[in-house]
Amino acid sequence: MKGELIYRRNAVRELLRGSRRTVHKLLIQKGLSKKEATLFLRLANERHIPVEEVDKQRLGNLAKDKGHQGVIAQVGDYQYADIDDMLALAQSRDEMPFLLVLDLVQGPQNIGMLLRTAEAVGVHGIIMQDRRAPDITPAMVMASQGATEHLLVAKETNLNTTLRDLKTRDIWVVGTDMDGQQLGTADLNMPIALVIGHEGSGIRQQVRENCDLVLQIPMRGHVESLNAAVSGSVLLYAAWQARGF
Repeated sequence: MKGELIYRRNAVRELLRGSRRTVHKLLIQKGLSKKEATLFLRLANERHIPVEEVDKQRLGNLAKDKGHQGVIAQVGDYQYADIDDMLALAQSRDEMPFLLVLDLVQGPQNIGMLLRTAEAVGVHGIIMQDRRAPDITPAMVMASQGATEHLLVAKETNLNTTLRDLKTRDIWVVGTDMDGQQLGTADLNMPIALVIGHEGSGIRQQVRENCDLVLQIPMRGHVESLNAAVSGSVLLYAAWQARGF
């Protein structure tokens, strides 16, 4: 089959509801209950996507027995956006820009969880480095529960150049580090680009130097740090809360 395969119900549902990419075909398991199949059939029909009923074994083979949940979508390449698209989206909503920047964050689960939170709080776009960062893969789509399909994602050649450009557009660049200013002491109700760094090493030194503000999440337990997905999610919600939800 040409293209990539997205499976599991939540991911496929969001793909059919809002993706910018081409969906070539929807495969539905024979015998799936009417209640379970109706939504997928309706969404596919609205987008004029061909639907094929296949047996469970074929779906299992295609998904390599990783739990397809009765639906698989055959899709084209992920459609990346650019920063101008993100700022135009913010303007169309009459909102201050709210961006998430991933500085070499790795792993589909980490990135998927971050993108899921970003979509939940209304982020206007995600910025990743073109080299040394993963593409939006099917694993990432599924880890995000399909949130990738509602987001604008840009891949930039040089994050430092991009951050400097954002600052010229009156967007505050806010990074995270263990020795930064405590979260809660800074007003995040502003045009903002939150920078989340690599799981182990955090944001790179030059990236940090391009930040207007560096924050740390206060902790009272015994563990030394939170992982990238959790700490990023905390900061995203803090920025959203500062905007008054």
